[in-house]
Amino acid sequence: MVSLLGARDELLRLVENAFSTTIHVRGNEIAISGSPEETELVATLFEELVALLDRGQHLDRAMVKQTIRMMRADEDEKPSEVLSASLVTHRGRTIRPKTLGQKRYLDAIRDNTVVFGIGPAGTGKTYLAMGAAVQALRGKQVNRLILTRPAVEAGERLGFLPGTLHEKIDPYLKPLWDALHDMMDAEELIAHVDRGTIEVAPLAYMRGRAQPVSERVLTPEGWRPIGELEPGDEVIGSDGKPTSVLGTFPQGVRDIYRVHTQDGASTRATEDHLWSVITRADRRRGKPPRVLETREMIGRLRAAHAHRYELPLLSAPAVFAARDVPMDPYALGLLLGDGCLTGSTTPSFATGDPELAEALEAALDGVTVRHRSGPDDALNRTDGGRGGVIVENPVTGHLRELGLWGTRSHTKFVPGLYLDNDADTRLAVLQGLLDADGGPVTQRGRTCRVQYTTTSKQLRDDVVFLVRSLGGVVYTRTRTAASRTPGRANGREVGYRHDSHILDVRLPAGLAPFRLARKRERYQQHGGGRPARFITAIEPDGVEEAVCIRVAAPDSLYVTEDFLVTHNTLNDAFIVLDEAQNTTAEQMKMFLTRIGFNSRAVVTGDVSQVDLPSGRRSGLKVVREILDGLEGVSFSDLGSADVVRHHIVQRIVEAYEAYDAEQEASTEG
Repeated sequence: MVSLLGARDELLRLVENAFSTTIHVRGNEIAISGSPEETELVATLFEELVALLDRGQHLDRAMVKQTIRMMRADEDEKPSEVLSASLVTHRGRTIRPKTLGQKRYLDAIRDNTVVFGIGPAGTGKTYLAMGAAVQALRGKQVNRLILTRPAVEAGERLGFLPGTLHEKIDPYLKPLWDALHDMMDAEELIAHVDRGTIEVAPLAYMRGRAQPVSERVLTPEGWRPIGELEPGDEVIGSDGKPTSVLGTFPQGVRDIYRVHTQDGASTRATEDHLWSVITRADRRRGKPPRVLETREMIGRLRAAHAHRYELPLLSAPAVFAARDVPMDPYALGLLLGDGCLTGSTTPSFATGDPELAEALEAALDGVTVRHRSGPDDALNRTDGGRGGVIVENPVTGHLRELGLWGTRSHTKFVPGLYLDNDADTRLAVLQGLLDADGGPVTQRGRTCRVQYTTTSKQLRDDVVFLVRSLGGVVYTRTRTAASRTPGRANGREVGYRHDSHILDVRLPAGLAPFRLARKRERYQQHGGGRPARFITAIEPDGVEEAVCIRVAAPDSLYVTEDFLVTHNTLNDAFIVLDEAQNTTAEQMKMFLTRIGFNSRAVVTGDVSQVDLPSGRRSGLKVVREILDGLEGVSFSDLGSADVVRHHIVQRIVEAYEAYDAEQEASTEG
């Protein structure tokens, strides 16, 4: 009874003053007299207060006042259920809704992808959104919290302010930091920030995550500059399949960084561009990849002398349209490896493996492989000449058509018709090259790698393309002609004329690099290992116009330069945009279109407190006209009844609302 009635019956007097009834308390009994309606209402009120006590709540003047307000409003939901709903508990303090409007706001956050919390100061719209975000992170519903607000007070041009970037922007983000400190221990918060799990930044610093307009992106038709892409175009996703571009967002001139990997690949991006990475510890513990910005990895690329951040590879070969080819792709690979295509004689093939000669003959229609001497085999027409008429050798005709007739070992290449083709065609060409000029390399205690050597720079680059397009990695190095020990022919030394390019290849499981039995068996015996790509360096690389894109792939990943897999949308994230009344319509669109899969966003603001320059319309006002009624989007309006600060704040808000209503009525009159 003391808990119910309060010290010196403080809470009892509060109830008596709120209703036209007489209340008598004798022991554990409460007698209520008055009109039937008021008596029933007060009786129900005490039942709700007792229910709150049974649920472990502590009654105070604010909770009793709120319960009375809800009872008078005659809402469907019981005050005991609304006021006892728990959101986040920290150090014995529980954050929960204190009004029916707040409870419905939290229900909307739980049931929708995007929620707009609109109302005056003191209604808890930001604080509750932060609590919901922390709850989602702890419950592993999301992997990342993004907390942001526009720094409109400084015009989002913070360069003139003294101090570091964080010193400049922290004053504008202090309310968000304060809320986080209320809900987390300092050690937990610091750990999340260090790992990039929690990011707090001005809205101006969220619109990046871009690449230079000149950087190439892989599409089903080949490479295209990212700056040329438009919504509706297709790019290649991490699964190798085409995925649609949902939006393109110019970012203006930005500082650019080049990201290098250990296999010699590199691409360029802004400092806030997002990367999906996994560490050795994450992989060992079975954790999913984490998402980090470029700048978060700078200076942290190694851990215990090992590369820290591993990038994803294509999970399946890139899908290009199948195209008809004049020559079997495996046969082409064999000829590029050990064929004589100079045009000075009948096409020939040199091999010490009869199996390859037989495979070549089987793959070439109308051609017979005839042994000459040593390792040399001639590729002759099956039916010979026709009554003295010279008929072109089919192989010669195909090589002319492909532009390969007349090439030598240092000028050979893989025709584009075979590079921009389906995965089976690309793999067959690669298998032919490796069967002819490659081989498995084994080392004690290590898995087998595949090595290939050529003197043609273009053929080297084409093999790199084939391997990477199939989801593998390839390392290249060059031995200069001058550094190589001369060979011997007819008792005299013969120097090398051209540099030698050596490629070490690792293909993903399920893709066989060889068809030749002896090489295939050795490779299978030792295992091919797992291809992997680690970031090794990040360095400034100038200033350039940049653009970001959003793609429809479930993981938001797409393939950029050198088959590096990257992305720039916010997946598996809980995003809170505070003070949204100070965003422009363009900023609001940019923010909403950055939401990735399995993400939720809460946008809060007070449309009566817009600080934008004169003539600029608030994006929070415009967005309601555009998105109201859209599935998955909810607008929660909080009013003076939801103010949970000092009671004077509620009265001030009510006074302003009444004044605004009078002004609007007089204007209409």
